[in-house]
Amino acid sequence: MSNNTFNRRKQSTEKYIDALFENNSKLCAIRVDLKYKQEFAKDISLDVINRDLKRMLDNRRSNKNVFGNNLGYVIKKEVSDNGNLHLHALFLEDGNKVQKAAYKADQIGQYWSENITKGKGCYENCNRRNYENNGIGMVDYKDKEKVNNLKEHVVSYFYKTITQSIDENKSNPKDRAIVRGTMPKPKSNAGRPRKTN
Repeated sequence: MSNNTFNRRKQSTEKYIDALFENNSKLCAIRVDLKYKQEFAKDISLDVINRDLKRMLDNRRSNKNVFGNNLGYVIKKEVSDNGNLHLHALFLEDGNKVQKAAYKADQIGQYWSENITKGKGCYENCNRRNYENNGIGMVDYKDKEKVNNLKEHVVSYFYKTITQSIDENKSNPKDRAIVRGTMPKPKSNAGRPRKTN
C-alpha cells in the first residue's frame, strides 16, 4: 500500500467519524480486541476470521440487545507476533443510549466468544485500560479535544503502519485488512439548528 492509499484511507475514516457526529451529538466509543483461545488460535485461517466477522456484523440487525444502539464500526484484522489472527474493533454507539463503555465492550466480547465462535473465542476489553490520551468512552461533539483524541489516538491506531500484517495470509486479493461501516446519510436539517460553540 502506498503512502497515498494510506492517507486516503485515514482521511476517509476520519470523515466517517465526522459524519456520525453530524447525525449524533454523542458517541460512545467502544474498543475491544476479538481473539481466539490459544488452543484454537493456530488453526484459525483468514477465511475463518472473515466468516466469523461477517456473521457478527450481519447479526447486528437482529441482535438488538447487543447492537441495538450501534451506529458504526472500524475493525482491523491483524496477525500477532506468534502468527495468530485477531481483530482490533472500534464500535461506535449512540452516546445518548449507551453510557457504560466497559459494560458494552464486555457484552460484545461475550457475544463474540460464546455465540459467534461457539466457545473458541476470547476478547480483551480495552475500555478497562487507562489511556493517557483517552478517545474512548463517551465523546460529545462539542468536546473538540476528545473528538481529536478519538481520531488521532484511537482511529489512527488502525492505520499505524502502511503495510498490513494480513497481506501474506490473503487468498483473495480483494480482502481488506480494515473494514468500516457505511457512510451515514445526513439527517434532515429540519428542526432546531445545532449550536457550534
